[in-house]
Amino acid sequence: MSYRITALGAIEILDSRGRPTLEVRVELDGGAVGVAAVPSGSSKPRGGAVERRDSDPDRFGGTGVRSVVATVEEEIADAVVGTAWASLEDLDAALCALDGTPNKERLGGNAIVGVSMASARAFAARDGSPLHRWLAYPGGTARLPVPHFTLVNGGTNAHNRLDFGEFMVAPLGAPSFAEALRAGVEIYARLQTSLERIGLPVLFGDQGGLVPPLQAPGDVLDLLAAAIDAAGYQRGPDGVAIAVDVAASDLRQGDGRYLVNGTHFDMVDMVDYLVHLADRYPIWSIEDGVAADDAKGWEFLTEQLGERVQLVGGDSLVTSPDRISEATAHRRGTAALVKVNQAGTVSETLEAISRCYRGGFEAMVSHRSGETTDAFIADLSVAAGCGQIKAGAPARGERVAKYNRLLAIEAEDGSLPYGRRRG
Repeated sequence: MSYRITALGAIEILDSRGRPTLEVRVELDGGAVGVAAVPSGSSKPRGGAVERRDSDPDRFGGTGVRSVVATVEEEIADAVVGTAWASLEDLDAALCALDGTPNKERLGGNAIVGVSMASARAFAARDGSPLHRWLAYPGGTARLPVPHFTLVNGGTNAHNRLDFGEFMVAPLGAPSFAEALRAGVEIYARLQTSLERIGLPVLFGDQGGLVPPLQAPGDVLDLLAAAIDAAGYQRGPDGVAIAVDVAASDLRQGDGRYLVNGTHFDMVDMVDYLVHLADRYPIWSIEDGVAADDAKGWEFLTEQLGERVQLVGGDSLVTSPDRISEATAHRRGTAALVKVNQAGTVSETLEAISRCYRGGFEAMVSHRSGETTDAFIADLSVAAGCGQIKAGAPARGERVAKYNRLLAIEAEDGSLPYGRRRG
């Protein structure tokens, strides 16, 4: 079966931060339609697909995407409309070839991924298949993922002095996705109550996490551990564990040292500090524990913690299949953060996850700081069977949309297992 695109359009919309992004619509012969909204991140690590923006400083401060919309409706439409595509992989390969640059900077990664995501939805609709089943690997095991709820924001996604980017809880021991969601909501509520009780203002970061005026990571981890207890859950891998996004590239100074809570650490000291936190708290996953370009730091961190804590490469891997293969070969981490807009196409995203599995890594599908109510990553996480998703707080419409979609998938497809992938 082939998929003939008959119309392609786009409009400029807003993301959850009130910044422009785009929505793409694909129509096929026979009437199938796919629509997708493109997420946008605050971090722009080198190597990921380049997000194009307008250059008009008088409109959205130069961050508009009208030129990207025009690219979709003109150059990309000229290349893809009227053609019968054998598969999504063929379409994605043609989009990359049309762009002709390593990081999709000519057409814009946001233009290309929008067309790819909308096409995936249209192709699945044409085949009469739910997206999470249509995207699934042949012979693979689709599964409902463990949600990693952002309860506290820091770093670039908040307006406080807290250095680490995200503090999350992960209900690893929940019997189902619905019960995992319940745990996250109840712990989030307990944390808000705790902050109010001690007189700290309840503010919110880009991803819906709370933004208390704290600076020491240990202070936040104490609050999270207490909230897990207060909500009546067991701490640790059989109950609710903690995950942190250190975002260490933002902590690295010009002299190569890391600055955390007013203290300068060299690479060894930074790793020792993370080991100390893992010893003291029920931490099961650490993302970007050292800087993206600190290869020796990644190897040392993996040597020290890789057997007992998941070590996730986000900025260091940028959802690049080649970077993932290199990391697995040199044992730099044990998992990759997967962001569809960093890869730039759905096919490359699935290939990145496949490289993780082949190299002995795990994968965690992730949202971005600039989200929409599009729940594409919920279906993607189920299809890939990675068993982990990072989608923000159990609050705010753009985050809850992902969790509600996973609830719907669980209700509609009762054969799906819940939980982490194991090997």
